[in-house]
Amino acid sequence: MTLTFLGTSAGKPTSERNVSALGLTLEQESMWYLFDCGEGTQRQIMKSQLSFGRLGTVFITHLHGDHYFGLPGLLATKKLDGITAPLTIYGPQGIRAFLECAMDLSETHLGYRLEIIEYRAGESFLFDRFTLKVLPLVHSKESVAFYIKEHDITDRLNEAKLRALGLEPSPLYGELKRGENVRFEGKELEPSEYMLKPVIGRSLIIAGDNSTPAVLDDYLEDLDLLVHECTYTQAVYDKLVRKVLHTTAMELGEALQSRGVKNLIANHIDPRYNKESPLDVKMIYDEIKHCYEGKLFIAEDFDVYHLDRDCFIEKL
Repeated sequence: MTLTFLGTSAGKPTSERNVSALGLTLEQESMWYLFDCGEGTQRQIMKSQLSFGRLGTVFITHLHGDHYFGLPGLLATKKLDGITAPLTIYGPQGIRAFLECAMDLSETHLGYRLEIIEYRAGESFLFDRFTLKVLPLVHSKESVAFYIKEHDITDRLNEAKLRALGLEPSPLYGELKRGENVRFEGKELEPSEYMLKPVIGRSLIIAGDNSTPAVLDDYLEDLDLLVHECTYTQAVYDKLVRKVLHTTAMELGEALQSRGVKNLIANHIDPRYNKESPLDVKMIYDEIKHCYEGKLFIAEDFDVYHLDRDCFIEKL
């Protein structure tokens, strides 16, 4: 699977980073998934290798503007580009009223089917390649994480072994995959003898804004990939006059140190960490690594990461 970061800033866009948006693409699927849609996301998509025409589903973590103000523009751009494929949006309660108001007041007639599903924390949704569960987080506004568990592949035949018997691909292959015994040249073949080991599906969490990473609890155990906000280093957060419900690098590292999370991509970086400032994202990296021993990346806009079947992740 491939993750394309379209926006990695916290709160507002900067000259270096746009606000929250992330594209997820799965192998052998023509459509891709968008997680959050901060303002300007449609332009970020245009500058990436992702295609408007292949966007099938959008998931919104919560109703703070830097995570969903880009939706009206994205919907209108899709219409203006003449893309008529349907689109589904999953969001918290209120997302329907927001979009209906924006479309009505602007007299935008989409010309394609738009389905809006308002989820509740704790709900699960079944997709062709994975199950998605909505997990509650701790933030100033109701915010969630999306836990994605890819389906295990359990129906792979050992075709080389079958061909060695002289059995070429045929309807008998389908019967074996369904767990049925078959007869070939007078011999009864049992499915268990001709099946390859299952391929265990990958697991990942894409989290919205959250002040308490540990709230994800058991879902962090042996997780293949966590995408989580890391807005501040602890020293900067401690000096804030007005405290906000966001995660610090120290808190994130401490929450993951005993959980077995294999890979972490941190994003949602406060604008004060930039190339012109004495505060650098390496400070965030170093603070997380003080506790966390897994593989770590601090995402920047247009970073693309690939997570393979063995859960090895690399930046492309």
